[in-house]
Amino acid sequence: MPAPSLPLTLARAHLRRRRTQNLSTVLGIAVGVMVLIAALSLTNGFTGALIDATLRASPHLSLTRFSPGGQDPQMAQALRGNPEVTAFMPFLADKGLLTRPASQGRSAGLDFATLFGVTSQAGQVLALPPDETDLLSHLQPDEVMLGSALAQSLGAYQGQELRVLVGSTQRRSTFKVAGVFRSGNYLIDSAYAFVPLATLQGLQGRQDITGYQVRLRNPDLAPQVGDQLSRTLPYSSLPWQNLYGSLLDQLKLQKQVIAFVVFLIVIVAAFGIANVLTLTVFEKTQEIAILRAMGASRPHIIWAFVWQGLALGAAGLLLGNLLGLGISLYFTWRPFQIPGDLYFITSLPVQVRLGDLLWVNALGIGTTLLAALLPARRAAGIEPARIIR
Repeated sequence: MPAPSLPLTLARAHLRRRRTQNLSTVLGIAVGVMVLIAALSLTNGFTGALIDATLRASPHLSLTRFSPGGQDPQMAQALRGNPEVTAFMPFLADKGLLTRPASQGRSAGLDFATLFGVTSQAGQVLALPPDETDLLSHLQPDEVMLGSALAQSLGAYQGQELRVLVGSTQRRSTFKVAGVFRSGNYLIDSAYAFVPLATLQGLQGRQDITGYQVRLRNPDLAPQVGDQLSRTLPYSSLPWQNLYGSLLDQLKLQKQVIAFVVFLIVIVAAFGIANVLTLTVFEKTQEIAILRAMGASRPHIIWAFVWQGLALGAAGLLLGNLLGLGISLYFTWRPFQIPGDLYFITSLPVQVRLGDLLWVNALGIGTTLLAALLPARRAAGIEPARIIR
């Protein structure tokens, strides 16, 4: 590698010229990086908010028995002894047809729902708001707690009686609406209903449970904890990542597509660097030939243009990072409002991740370097004798 004094001197001299073009190039890179950081941060925020909303009314891990049976002391002991488990409860799941009888001036309401029989530990396993958690933890026999969208579909309100037809046994019963819950995820709020475990067991005519629902300290470890617990006991493990796998895949693909499309802006801006350096090569052809004749080597010439391109790219990246973080901070202060009925959440939060910043800047520097190398090699290929002659 050549001594940096001559290349740096040439790079500084070239940067002092074409200041308007240099400034426009820096701004182009800055805008691309700014949009990329802001788009990724908003996408991260949307993904995180949607997952949080989904996990409010869903456990981190479900353990389902292979064969019907009652509560399992061995599994309960294993759950208590696992340091990652913060709460668990036995549960029973079934399908049900919910009907609100017609009244004066109102037609009947009808909808299907997934019935979950839960115990008083449900408030610890799920992460509903405090008032809804208290209501869920104190459900009385023959009471039902509906998702907000399900209650709206039925036209049911607190204190009203509903008729329930349990799918597995075709038994009928009457429940009183104890209240509604709002997870923020429409798919859950429109399909889930909670009833006391003993009540649903009575409708099925047996004391069986479907399995156990578990809440963990770190939801990301649900697959590992599930494998560990089901390795020696007759249960199948269903972590939340598997339950909502298609949703997570769609969100991941969405982020990749947005990042690719926006990154094209950075590539276009990098061509601005190549354009500036190419013009500099044409302007400085005689100067480069004289330097080569005086003993400057090809690496000296290459590094002079590489340093110039890296300086423009670094300035653009620095400004783009500041602008991108500034926009993210603004949307943190004033979140972007979106229709909750369509996207499950009412505002778009922002989540800036260090990993995203690192790869955005790495790709920016790499693109800038490639854009600078092409004119740099052209400059290094100038033949002094031919130009001077």
